[in-house]
Amino acid sequence: MGFFKSIFSREKKQTLDRGLEKTKEGVLGRIKRALVGRSTIDDDFLDELEEIFITADVGAETTLRIIERIQQRAARDKYVGSDELNDMLVEEITALLAENNAAGSSDGSFRLPENAPRPYVIMVVGVNGVGKTTTIGKLAYQYRQAGYKVMLGAADTFRAAAVEQIDEWGRRADVPVVKQQLGSDAAAVAYDTLSSAVAQGTDVVIIDTAGRLHNKKGLMDELSKIKRVMDRVVPGAPHEVLLVLDGSTGQNAYEQARQFSAATQVTALAVTKLDGTARGGVVIGISDQLKIPVKYIGLGEGIGDLQVFDKREFVESLFGRR
Repeated sequence: MGFFKSIFSREKKQTLDRGLEKTKEGVLGRIKRALVGRSTIDDDFLDELEEIFITADVGAETTLRIIERIQQRAARDKYVGSDELNDMLVEEITALLAENNAAGSSDGSFRLPENAPRPYVIMVVGVNGVGKTTTIGKLAYQYRQAGYKVMLGAADTFRAAAVEQIDEWGRRADVPVVKQQLGSDAAAVAYDTLSSAVAQGTDVVIIDTAGRLHNKKGLMDELSKIKRVMDRVVPGAPHEVLLVLDGSTGQNAYEQARQFSAATQVTALAVTKLDGTARGGVVIGISDQLKIPVKYIGLGEGIGDLQVFDKREFVESLFGRR
């Protein structure tokens, strides 16, 4: 068993390394160039490091916190080379993420929380185009692979394409999808989904929602109604509100996260499309600024390319510390 676990862990790390390649090229390459000819961390280097992190969309506030930590460590540990600096960065950024509880399951697997209710209900929110429906399909697949009985609810009834997409993902993940006609009441779809899930002894229910942000009050009212209806069928539902963000949009992802956090209580984040961008630092900044744990990261188009976020592995990969 340990042999297969080791293979799985190695493949997971390789996928993470490939997915962060563009960000690593931008961050690591620039840090190495900035270090040429230096034996200490001085103000000029810290200024360059600040610019590197901001360019990687770590965010200004988070960057300043990291710089302050590195400055303190350098004064204490007497920095002497690039290896030491990378170790400092890994340790300090990992500690920063730990303060914000930025992690999924402790072992990196797709497992429900201990003593989780059945069905465990996840409501997924996010604007159109961020990879919301794709993330739902991948999440359903991973939970199915972990041995859970899964059901999807197509409560984004505003777009025909959304229902078609989630239906297709349901087929790919081999899980049932509850849906109604285009324009149906989203809360009614959620009600039907949870009623079916209870009747069939389902372990995990994932509910898609409409990705509209142009009217915050309308969004808030709709999400509140869906939550009230679900709570009537399964007390306490939804047990998790997962916000999906496109990592390649950089600062726009921060703004979306703020707006959705104002519209509903977001409990976890999934950051997608990290394999196609040099802005992977957005994962660090969003977690630090919003104090919402990053639970999943998307690293490719394949159905198995959604990973539980591991803060230490993420930062080690980012700074090449394997």
